[in-house]
Amino acid sequence: MFGHQKAPLPSLQPDSNTASIRTATTIMGLTLPRGLVYLVRLIPYFAAPSAAVFLAFRVANDQFDISAPAWAVISLTLFARPLLFFAEQEWSKVASKRRAAAHGAVLPPMIKESAFGAIKIFGENLKTGYPAEPIRKWAEEYGHTFQMPLLTSNLVATDEPDHIKAILATQFDGFDKGPTFRDQMNSLLGVGVFNADGDMWKFHRSMTRPFFTRERISDFEIYDRNADASLKLAKTRLAEGYSIDFQDLVSRFTLDSATEFLFGYNVDSLSAGIPYPPAHAELTPASFHEHSSTVFTTAFTKAQVIAAKRTGQGPDWPLFEKLQDTIHPLRKIMDRYTEPVIREGVEKKVAEKGEKMEEESTLLEHLLKHTQDQQILKDELVNLLVAGRDTTMCLLTFSAYMLAEHPNIERRLRQEIYEKIGPNGLPTYDNMRELKFVRAFLNEVLRLYPPVPANVRTTTREVVLPAKRPGQQAFYIPAGTSTIYTVINTHRRPDLWGPDAHKFDPDRFLDERVHKYLTPNPFIFCPFNAGPRICLGQQFAYHEATFYLIRLLQQFTAFTLDSATNKPPPEAWASMGPLDRKSVEKIHPLSHLTLYVSGGLWLRMRELQAGEA
Repeated sequence: MFGHQKAPLPSLQPDSNTASIRTATTIMGLTLPRGLVYLVRLIPYFAAPSAAVFLAFRVANDQFDISAPAWAVISLTLFARPLLFFAEQEWSKVASKRRAAAHGAVLPPMIKESAFGAIKIFGENLKTGYPAEPIRKWAEEYGHTFQMPLLTSNLVATDEPDHIKAILATQFDGFDKGPTFRDQMNSLLGVGVFNADGDMWKFHRSMTRPFFTRERISDFEIYDRNADASLKLAKTRLAEGYSIDFQDLVSRFTLDSATEFLFGYNVDSLSAGIPYPPAHAELTPASFHEHSSTVFTTAFTKAQVIAAKRTGQGPDWPLFEKLQDTIHPLRKIMDRYTEPVIREGVEKKVAEKGEKMEEESTLLEHLLKHTQDQQILKDELVNLLVAGRDTTMCLLTFSAYMLAEHPNIERRLRQEIYEKIGPNGLPTYDNMRELKFVRAFLNEVLRLYPPVPANVRTTTREVVLPAKRPGQQAFYIPAGTSTIYTVINTHRRPDLWGPDAHKFDPDRFLDERVHKYLTPNPFIFCPFNAGPRICLGQQFAYHEATFYLIRLLQQFTAFTLDSATNKPPPEAWASMGPLDRKSVEKIHPLSHLTLYVSGGLWLRMRELQAGEA
């Protein structure tokens, strides 16, 4: 158990990169748009080479009587920076090839698309495309590790398990979030755990770890209370004859559970109720839309979409947001939602001041012992809500989707639950461990629909990614290179999971396929990351999702999709390479920082009657 020693004060301060981001946009109390600041910073970048060329011509003319045509002086002066940029790029390629050869490696192949072409493809994919689909297509053409150009840098992409293993474990010290990612995410995540490196990351981990012990995550009272409230809402709406947005329902369950578990303050988002289907939107009361939780989640989702778009724009993302940081006003809305949580914790701390404190009951109490910095506290709350709400919401949403698509699997799950727990029994830590098929079911959902389908790291030094098989060449990655790894694509590769890789089959985690595919290469399955950065809340998420799934199947059956309400996949998905995505999906999965169903997951389900199995 983590003791009560206070972390060194410097560890609580934003790192120099993040601090410079914040202060650079504020002059005399006036906050300037990031795009404008970026353009201002470009002035000396472009002006210095032009000035140097012009002065060189003047010196040549004045001192050495060497003249040049006016067109040459004007052209070279105006285009000094672009010419220098391309020269630097070419030199960088040559230098990188030499460094790669010195390490017995080569550079990953470069895709043929231009920087603007690649950025456009990424942007369109975020709006309507299948998650990580462009990277899957490029992997088919260029191999499972390759490069793509951005405006002023290159991005490496991989779905190769050995390379993911290097990033997350064996060469962990060679990768971190990096200044580009922190810059892109700063207005949303600030200095929270998901946007931190170095000492700040270690601080967040050490602060958070004690609150995910077995004893804490096995206290199911919070799950039970919030699950019961959410399922009562579902029963009421279904009894009216309408389908429910299961994604919205579980987002409120996970939000209330996470805030109560971590911060000791249930924001009670379930009190807002749930929406009616779009065709009957007039029945949804104004109080639902005006409820603070609805306002928060709407802003939260929009901010994540923008943040994800920035990752495809590289370090030059401010150029694409013109004259304002478009996340900033959304984050202000989100902060208004988290401020009462912090205020409640501060007031409790003040009330208990002077008394001998026992072990803190919440993470917020623990944080307040180490810092009163409101910005750090808000940042950490937002970061933990990404994990506490969105990831488990994703798992439960796609679990319900699979229940609707596979009635035979629903029956097997309920049979195991009834055998181990009973039709009305309360799940416990011990009896949940006996639910082998339930765990396999959740693993299979996580395989095909990982909550974080892609993630990014940046090399802190030059790195050599190992060759997968004898005879293949290793890949050299220069220092400071952003590297994206697409878990969702790794989880669906037939060469790694077998010819039925795209088929939903929980038994693959129970039969001989475990030993054939998973055991020899465990890094083909990492929905919660792995290595030193493995998700501290992994077991919390498993327990919460298992508990809710049990209570759901103890009370409901006959899950079906409301085909008239669910948003169908785009027609373009019917021609996405060898796999017809339109025939695979009945809904429209998309991804920002996490995976979600566009337009919600609208379901019908029937309440189980007493004695019905």
